[in-house]
Amino acid sequence: MFDPIKEVLGLDLKPDELGTLQICLRGFVVFVYAIILVRLGAKRFLARMTAIDAILGFILASTLSRAINGAAPFVSSLAVCIVLVLTHRILSWLAVHSKAVGNMVKGREQILVENGVLNKNLMQQHLISEADLAEELRLNGSICSPEEVKQATLERSGQISVVKRKD
Repeated sequence: MFDPIKEVLGLDLKPDELGTLQICLRGFVVFVYAIILVRLGAKRFLARMTAIDAILGFILASTLSRAINGAAPFVSSLAVCIVLVLTHRILSWLAVHSKAVGNMVKGREQILVENGVLNKNLMQQHLISEADLAEELRLNGSICSPEEVKQATLERSGQISVVKRKD
């Protein structure tokens, strides 16, 4: 039963022995498999992009590309992807239920500006210049000056959110 599949996908071949049709079929299988993986993973995996999400995306892309081009065993590559997606899902679940795990896995937000006052130490720690902050204020809150800011927060995703002061 598995012999025709092995032959069609070139599972017993070295990467340089794979034909165009075999690579195309591997690509198709990996594409369908990736759709299933994304559905298995939390929806936030593609949208939120905290460190844990980005890492999963990079590793999945690398692993799946190696499965297509034959640089790594096909079935083993697909198997490790399931393990990675399930690990991501478990860590995400734990992060929801434990603030300590959430901070470890996703990081924590930090306040860059509070009531118009810049936290220059924190900005320097995160390599955010005053020009960078000014750009974010204009883009995210239509704000021209930090004095107009009630709070600007460096979020866990790396984005800066801005709350404008009420006059």
